[in-house]
Amino acid sequence: MTIRHVEDQKPSPPQSILIRGGHGGALAIPRHSIFRITDLHGSQIVDLLAFRLPSLREHLSVSYTRYHHRGGALAAGDRLYTNDNRPILRIRADTVRVHDMTFMACNPGFYAEQGLAGHRNCAENLVEGLRSWGVGEGVVRDRLDLPDPWNVFQNTPEYTLKGGLGTSRAGDYIELEAEMDVLVVGSSCPYDVDGFNGGEATDVMIEIVGRKEGC
Repeated sequence: MTIRHVEDQKPSPPQSILIRGGHGGALAIPRHSIFRITDLHGSQIVDLLAFRLPSLREHLSVSYTRYHHRGGALAAGDRLYTNDNRPILRIRADTVRVHDMTFMACNPGFYAEQGLAGHRNCAENLVEGLRSWGVGEGVVRDRLDLPDPWNVFQNTPEYTLKGGLGTSRAGDYIELEAEMDVLVVGSSCPYDVDGFNGGEATDVMIEIVGRKEGC
């Protein structure tokens, strides 16, 4: 009898992550990969961070991106930039076309001021997402180490509320290309006061859907 030796194979890296409503998660995106952020139920804002792998020291910067575009209104074809002034993401498609680059991530103090101490919040959700990927306190100690987020699907361009805070519908998405190896970290925003986020935080999906042609 011939014994056939099978080489150990490393498991394939995850291609998607479902972020539960009001929680955080993370997904590694290889350079030139195309990924989507999808609002599965509608009216859900996603606070988004992106860190260059492997060190995580370089990251998406909303201030550098605002500088390059002379504001926070972006469209398909536009690039987002890092704190080292380099392109990190490029928008390929966008069914919502309104996002925010001015507001902070909600944090424990934000809710405590409203008498809602202990409410889930985006700042701690983003740390939760980093921890789920094995990012320890030696790299990111806590929420105070985080940069400001890009608030995907949040209808507050230039600090101005245009109609409802969230205007995305079920199935709406933004599609982006990673221009370097990145760890994308998202929070399904838990802010549910006065009907924000449809009055209840819901699930969102981040998934790799393809690669740039020729790469």
